[in-house]
Amino acid sequence: MKYFVYIIFSSKLNKYYTGFTENIIIRLEQHNAGISTFTSKGIPWEFIYSFEVNSISEARILEKEIKGRGAKRFLQDKKII
Repeated sequence: MKYFVYIIFSSKLNKYYTGFTENIIIRLEQHNAGISTFTSKGIPWEFIYSFEVNSISEARILEKEIKGRGAKRFLQDKKII
């Protein structure tokens, strides 16, 4: 099964959020619907980038790497932004 590690951005909070999911579209809709209490304060969230991985364990490892580095710095290092 494929998983996606994603990075979204809230201009309201000027913050990035990193997570993983099986369906990016549904997950972004959930963030913007306020379902997650952690991200509800940052609505609207904007999709920035995603990475496709082959397993949930790979998704967890990549998510931890991005969060450890910081999403903005990680994206800059990868020359995505």
